[in-house]
Amino acid sequence: MASNRRVIAIVPAGEMDKMAVKVIAAHINGYLNLNTKIVPALEHPAYAYDERRLQYNAGTVLKHFERLPLDDFYKVIGVTCVDLFIPILTYVFGEARQGGRCALVSLFRLEKESDTTLSAPALVYERGAKVALHELGHLFNLLHCEDNRCLMHFSGGISQLDSTPLYFCRYCAAFLKDVLKKEG
Repeated sequence: MASNRRVIAIVPAGEMDKMAVKVIAAHINGYLNLNTKIVPALEHPAYAYDERRLQYNAGTVLKHFERLPLDDFYKVIGVTCVDLFIPILTYVFGEARQGGRCALVSLFRLEKESDTTLSAPALVYERGAKVALHELGHLFNLLHCEDNRCLMHFSGGISQLDSTPLYFCRYCAAFLKDVLKKEG
């Protein structure tokens, strides 16, 4: 069996558009030249539901993913369709521990426009890919970038995410290249 040492596991959690998961995997492969493997879906993360906020605690979901028996994989990206939050923010599109092994992407708020109408699937896929690459950047120790033309720039809302390009600035790209070369 081939080693998964340099393979990114993509782990769906709950019901979702399978194409969104495939697009995220393809973008990781295309932008970072890292192999991906979509593993069997997990159940809906009901364990992380916070009744007071009517949302799902991203930290709780992330801890669950960190305990999964996926040690053979280089990094793990969980993909879900639930509304995630962290205690200091109303919502998050994704979450990762800086320098960690696991990250999350939520498609929940990516599926709607600012006026709450449904977004076109192609736009949802692009947004999901942006969030996944951004969170993967954190796993490789990239911080938020001051350059608003960089994928590592913080996006606090859907319009900011839409205006963020689907690439890293030259500094973040060079940092990533160096990290991947050293860890190679």
